[in-house]
Amino acid sequence: MRNEKSTARRRLGVRMGAALGAAVVVAVVQPSALAAPDAGSWTTETVAPGVLVRAGVLRDADAKPSWTVTVQGPGSAPLGDRAWADATAGRLRDAGFEPRVERVVWPVYADTPHGTMGWRVRVGSYAASGEAQGAREKVAAAGFTAVAEWTGYDAQQPADRESVHVAVIDPARFTGTVAATHDTSVADRETTSSVAAKRHSLIAVNGGFFVTSDADGVQGTMAGISAYDGQLESMAAGSRAALILADGGRHARIADLTSTVTARAGSSRYAVQGINRVPGKVRNCGRPGATPTELPRQDLTCSEADDLVKFTPRFRAELPTGPGTQVVLDADGRVVSTGPRGGTVPAGGSVLQGIGAASDWLTAHAGRGERIALEEVVRDTTGRRVRLDSDDSIVSAAPTLVKDGRIAIDAATEGTLDPKNLSFGYAWSNVRQPRTMAGLDKKGRLILATVDGRQPGVSEGFTLEEAARFMHSQGAVQALNLDGGGSTAMAVNGKLANITSDATGERAVGDTVQVLP
Repeated sequence: MRNEKSTARRRLGVRMGAALGAAVVVAVVQPSALAAPDAGSWTTETVAPGVLVRAGVLRDADAKPSWTVTVQGPGSAPLGDRAWADATAGRLRDAGFEPRVERVVWPVYADTPHGTMGWRVRVGSYAASGEAQGAREKVAAAGFTAVAEWTGYDAQQPADRESVHVAVIDPARFTGTVAATHDTSVADRETTSSVAAKRHSLIAVNGGFFVTSDADGVQGTMAGISAYDGQLESMAAGSRAALILADGGRHARIADLTSTVTARAGSSRYAVQGINRVPGKVRNCGRPGATPTELPRQDLTCSEADDLVKFTPRFRAELPTGPGTQVVLDADGRVVSTGPRGGTVPAGGSVLQGIGAASDWLTAHAGRGERIALEEVVRDTTGRRVRLDSDDSIVSAAPTLVKDGRIAIDAATEGTLDPKNLSFGYAWSNVRQPRTMAGLDKKGRLILATVDGRQPGVSEGFTLEEAARFMHSQGAVQALNLDGGGSTAMAVNGKLANITSDATGERAVGDTVQVLP
């Protein structure tokens, strides 16, 4: 891991807002540089030949985060335009407060506007959250919608502390394997460290996005493409970043992937839009026919009125029930039975469930003893087909962070924010959060990294831009963002190594990446 001090940190520039008088401070804020590593706080451990783990804290002694009160923008957005900010600051001043107006600029995304993102209005600076909450109540009583916030989560000022863990796996020296796994069932949730302990893993990190609520599907099922032991177990949510671990991780690469699955009965074909998910519910969207959008949309559940879904033997739970038709297939793809939805997937077989027009297609073409062939195709954005063998796996999330050696964050394209609607994805993308990242350096070494977050004064986390800059600083020429927030976890030798952010402890997740001896 390279320890590089930033040669230039952007500082908070302040000028007086003439239009509103001396009581209003207008701050011109830019995305901050990463803090410098504290050499005295770093530890290095060789876990196995070719597997190195470093842990430490990035510190910025000049950072002075505090608690503050932020007035909510129009339409629940975190920011507004300048006219809104000036008017809001004027109303606050008339109510006896001393507001400040902050100009927020766009991070370095590859597919969003540049320059001013919007304007933010704040009141006060407090040492404790309780003081900020008290001030927020006074602001709310004056007729404003406001929240108490820690400024250490702002992209526009340096974080004072960021606790990171970095594992580097060198396939030229490491004799084990690296694989994505959902452990025993794709319909279960389990903590990263518990899977690591069962599998005697050297290193483990959480993987891709997954369903966390019964309202959005079956908890634990993946919300994006996944493959384990060469078998496709969920489909892509549009074209999104994925880590492809071929040959047991000895040949890894990162690419945006799409997937298509086609069911064929005789000369008739029908598109399968899901694997191992509830028909009609598409978490993170990104499928043809999905409403309200066919594009990827983070943490949104879209619907499909006409939906054909495949279930594999790894779906070890009760199958979804409801209107529609279900067809049970044997190992050769021949129809064993047709009927209502429900039951379980037979060992060695599979199940198709259809609703809407897909149900009608199954009824018309799935006669007992007939064969339904399923063709599964995964491609990258160049059109190259990704063929899966038994020692290949895929874990997917979003967005891309580094591409071809350059920072290249396609957050809008991969659906983690909406440039036209800042109420969507602003905090997810532009506010410091716990993050899990994966990358590859020019020698083909796999880099797995985590940063703790949501811990004021202990570890703030990264924005997406900071995550990209950090991975680039570690030598990554390709990198992507994996699931983060309360899911972020790294286990070393089967034990949790970082401090997770959920108050209840380490979160049970969907799939994980395991480095196995």
